[in-house]
Amino acid sequence: MDFQRIAFVAARQTEAQEAMARLKARYPHVPPAEADVIVALGGDGFVLEILHRHHGDRIPVYGMNRGTVGFLMNEYTEDNLPDRLARADSTKLKALKMQAWDTAGVLHEALAINEVSLLRETRQAAKLKILIDDIERLDDMICDGALVSTPAGSTAYNLSAHGPIIPLGADVLALTPISVFRPRRWRGALLPITARVEFQIATPELRPVSATADSTEIRDVVRVVVCQDKDSDLTLLFDPEHNLEERILKEQFQP
Repeated sequence: MDFQRIAFVAARQTEAQEAMARLKARYPHVPPAEADVIVALGGDGFVLEILHRHHGDRIPVYGMNRGTVGFLMNEYTEDNLPDRLARADSTKLKALKMQAWDTAGVLHEALAINEVSLLRETRQAAKLKILIDDIERLDDMICDGALVSTPAGSTAYNLSAHGPIIPLGADVLALTPISVFRPRRWRGALLPITARVEFQIATPELRPVSATADSTEIRDVVRVVVCQDKDSDLTLLFDPEHNLEERILKEQFQP
């Protein structure tokens, strides 16, 4: 790949801002709207923010870690950046579209690259009904919440909730309960990437629930529909020796 026009963006943290200043002094650069590639300096949360911000622009994003976890990031170094970009492997990500109706009947829409999660808002457990492609699969799940994860997001919140790690090419979604009380033995399901997942919230006035698509939170929801967003075109770039597919595979063998 030949990226002639590079844009640099950075998280607010001092370390990321200082790194961006050094890179801008060293390499020619353009604003993101004019770029062939965006180099994002920060952590996983920041690269997700940049993907959301430019999801309709079809501009590849190459992250360099100036944050903490850095699962979606490449190693930070200031040397040979054009060569690294030219050698980078591209990974296509499939986003989810969340439609959430609140107690006032207002429809909210948002995209999720990692996951859509539902969480109880108070000490009262949530009571959820789950439908897959308009077929009721669970009529009364009592839990702290539930989430639908993409393969790219399966090593994030989904893994913390004891959901499965999904290879990027598997074309499936993880439906994972969060601290489920009933049914006690249900641990989630793997669904086709084309599945339409609907959550209905029982007694939302007594057991309020919020819905979050990555960093977009909607409070007091009564119904949430999650499905693949077919219009999204998201590309992350990774150094060949450290690509995302390999990271997801290695994560399954961590002690």
